[in-house]
Amino acid sequence: MHIQINGLNGRGLNKMQENYLLTDLGIVSALGVGVEETKKRLFLGDSSGMKELTSLSGGDRTVFGFAPLAKEEFDSSPTRIGALIDAAMIQLNGAIEKLRCDNPKCTIGAVIGTSNSTMEEFTDNPTRIDMAYPVSRLREKWGVNGPAWVVSTACSSSAKVFASARQLIANGLCDAVIVGGADAYTRTVVEGFHALEALSPNLTRPLDADRDGINLGEGAAFFILRKGSADENSVELLGVGESSDAHHLTAPDPEGRGAEMSMRNALLDAKLKPEDIDYVNLHGTGTTYNDSMECAAVRRVFGDNVAVSSTKPLTGHCLGAAGAIETALCWIALNSAKGLPPHCSASIDREIAPFPVPRVGDKTEIRTALTNSFAFGGSNSTVILAKV
Repeated sequence: MHIQINGLNGRGLNKMQENYLLTDLGIVSALGVGVEETKKRLFLGDSSGMKELTSLSGGDRTVFGFAPLAKEEFDSSPTRIGALIDAAMIQLNGAIEKLRCDNPKCTIGAVIGTSNSTMEEFTDNPTRIDMAYPVSRLREKWGVNGPAWVVSTACSSSAKVFASARQLIANGLCDAVIVGGADAYTRTVVEGFHALEALSPNLTRPLDADRDGINLGEGAAFFILRKGSADENSVELLGVGESSDAHHLTAPDPEGRGAEMSMRNALLDAKLKPEDIDYVNLHGTGTTYNDSMECAAVRRVFGDNVAVSSTKPLTGHCLGAAGAIETALCWIALNSAKGLPPHCSASIDREIAPFPVPRVGDKTEIRTALTNSFAFGGSNSTVILAKV
């Protein structure tokens, strides 16, 4: 399959006024640990990290995207999310040391998205849940010495962090920022989605006419965001858009007006036209309402010819880490000649999704990618990246 891409027709890459670069990536998810393993399994459409979970109330089952860390790696941290943070951050250790070697006075900040944080460890004592734990971990173990905070807006948490991190650099408060998200398996949250009747008992099927719900997942993805000259793997953070439709506590606006506004705001921030976007990584949860409203919004913004896929059958919906992990998969695609992140649902409901949909083995290089993250309460965020 060949997917036609349009390239940049608006603001060219040589005309950018600011140059915010995502230079390095550390990642762990159901796709594996590290960029190379993640890339290999992503382009193979390998969903083997999605494991059956049978401990739901009532004896029901679902599928969960567990990160493949060994027991001793989890035991090395007082919290499950801490082990995921460490597994991603160790991949950035060399780049952080180089920053400090080049500039001993380097100020490194952190903006991290999370939704569950330490909820699993403190299920029996909710007053001890520490939402700031991810940045505490980065300060204590990984030497973050600048401004640092957590963003927690449910499933859009680690998409919204990119705007805040960029502002820290723009205002001269940091030389570099660790930006991303982390969330871990939490029984309470899985049971909560089960109570909402939102979980699929099988592998999730985004865009399928018979889609029947989501799979959850866990993981962490962290970038180094900085300004300056690009290195071999640099990807530019071109734009971030946000919106709040406040339609319902748990259900999206069925017309996708907030989703549309988020994408248009990201395009405006990036100074791009809709035809400049080569690929859209959908929020694509596999629920009836999300997929139909998101596709309607994408069609209004981009028409029917933009390539789209959902990667959640490969990672699960990683909640507060979802935005960062899916931004990371776009970063990997922009740095690879292997193609677009493949869509792995067996069939596509063409009534809602008439778009070109990449499959395993399709070879198409892209220059721009847009990824959506939508959350309970109508908190929406969109991130646009470009190959340097």
